[in-house]
Amino acid sequence: MLKQKQDIRALTKEQLRMFFIENGDKSFRGNQVYEWLWHKATHSFDDMTNLSKETRTMLEENFVINHIEVDQMQRSNDGTIKNAIKLHDSLIVESVLIPTETRTTACVSSQVGCSLDCNFCATARLKRMRNLNPDEIYDQVVAIDQQSRLYHNHKLSNIVFMGMGEPLLNYKNVLDAIDKITSDEGLGMSPKRITLSTVGIPKMIKKLADDEVKFNLAVSLHSAIDEVRSKMMPINEKSNLAELLEALQYWYNKTKKIITFEYVIWKGINDKQKDANALVMYCKQVSSKVNLIEYNAIDDGEFQQAAKEATAMYVKTLEANRIVVNVRRSRGKDIDAACGQLANKTS
Repeated sequence: MLKQKQDIRALTKEQLRMFFIENGDKSFRGNQVYEWLWHKATHSFDDMTNLSKETRTMLEENFVINHIEVDQMQRSNDGTIKNAIKLHDSLIVESVLIPTETRTTACVSSQVGCSLDCNFCATARLKRMRNLNPDEIYDQVVAIDQQSRLYHNHKLSNIVFMGMGEPLLNYKNVLDAIDKITSDEGLGMSPKRITLSTVGIPKMIKKLADDEVKFNLAVSLHSAIDEVRSKMMPINEKSNLAELLEALQYWYNKTKKIITFEYVIWKGINDKQKDANALVMYCKQVSSKVNLIEYNAIDDGEFQQAAKEATAMYVKTLEANRIVVNVRRSRGKDIDAACGQLANKTS
């Protein structure tokens, strides 16, 4: 019976060092391998050129490097790139490179599919197959950084966990990946340039605060009226706006980091003055700002982008109450790479 090889990237640096000691070698070999795996992001033992052939053969006999592949890449007219990412078990997730004139942002996935049922999101229609491992999240970032350098002539500047899946339902793996991404032994990115986006799971938001994370938090809000939000986002029936607010206040008191509310305005759903007024009241209870996001249709017509006048009304109402608001125009719509469109559609 063939020996089952372990994924080497599931090992800590200390475990790698112990492996070499147990096999009659020096512990610093573990440091060298760790650097190849993370800082240099190699996917092949043969690339580890400062190791002897015998050492590389030993690694090959005991371990595998389960890595992603960019199975298909699509480039939008606006420079956005959508990747269909093939995992080692042949499942597919998607990631997106979002360019602006001054920076490039990686939008990465944390789960294969999603277990939540947000009615306006294409990803929610996919069955959740499994959580992504830390290395699979890390590899998405590495791939987009390479694309940023190739197509936009500069390194990746920001990361948002706004792809497929709910990051807080894959808590440990997401935080492990961020630790690697921000470590000097990994990609060395500043946590200030990373934003985790969630539908809002109160107990997990409090756990983030308790764990003293350094990255930013965004919450998909879309309505500050319970009845309206519950129709769009069934999770609101389990954890309503009051519970969410308490968790966000806890987050801010612990971290002193302003929360970003992501908010889409839909025709006939949340496009009235009363909806904007409710959002103002909610924002005033916790230190926050608002991103109004252009809606991207997912074919069924149930949700439609609100009129420009509704967006203007929201902006006017928020600004009159001294709440910072930005209007985000979606990119990559022509390749189904925009917010809420990730559903493994590649043609």
